[in-house]
Amino acid sequence: MEPRKVGVIGAGTMGNGISQAFAVAGLEVVMTDVAQSQLERATAAIAASLDRLVKKDRMTAAEKAAALGRIRGATDLGALSDCDLVIEAATENLELKLRIFGQIDELVPSGAVIATNTSSISITRLAAATQRPDCVIGMHFFNPVPVMALVELIRGLQTSEATYLAAEAAAKRVGKTPVQVRNSPGFVVNRVLCPMINEAIFALGEGLANAEQIDAAMKLGANHPIGPLALADLIGLDVELAVMQVLFEGFKDPKYRPAPLLVEMVEAGYLGRKTRRGFFRY
Repeated sequence: MEPRKVGVIGAGTMGNGISQAFAVAGLEVVMTDVAQSQLERATAAIAASLDRLVKKDRMTAAEKAAALGRIRGATDLGALSDCDLVIEAATENLELKLRIFGQIDELVPSGAVIATNTSSISITRLAAATQRPDCVIGMHFFNPVPVMALVELIRGLQTSEATYLAAEAAAKRVGKTPVQVRNSPGFVVNRVLCPMINEAIFALGEGLANAEQIDAAMKLGANHPIGPLALADLIGLDVELAVMQVLFEGFKDPKYRPAPLLVEMVEAGYLGRKTRRGFFRY
């Protein structure tokens, strides 16, 4: 049931993390992106991540070289034609993901598992963009992928048992703990986490306390390892906004409305760590 060759669509933070995890586990990986420059940045990020493992004696230099050698970059989705597991990790945008799913449906071999790393979008809806919805499943990894132990496995209405078992085996192969989750806006983790972050942004916007004070309060008062605003910066404020919009539209409940300050930060291009400015500066 385990995959032999894995394709990853999108070489951003999540895509390169997923690629690293499978390559370290000994699998051949094809990492694709529309921009060659993004592939180069992703490869450099993976090399730097592996360097840190070497310095901590958790990996040898030879193992690092072997893992990097298993990753091939490509700007053409046609490079995925012999992959038996393809994981879409593109930007959290429904129309973009629907377009990608339509494309890969025509490229990957029969029987291949088509997974999405979406953090909130309906698996059933994405599956319907293909001619083989039974082969589609959600595999939601968490950032940073090489460190975080969880993978949410989300069945669409059409997902077959064989597809689920193959995705479960793949998650275990890379040392993750898979948790089965029902298809619903935000799934489990983001259904709980993102409204908490959104409420912290409301508190900041209303002047209850400054960013440092809010994060200190949650770390000291709720024993969180990282404050909600620093976590938002790590996740990406654009991703946080996208998830809140999916929750708001999916449930039609005002408790999920995005905080106005979050919307304004995204409009300003202050997206967190990836732009070196969010609720904190980096």
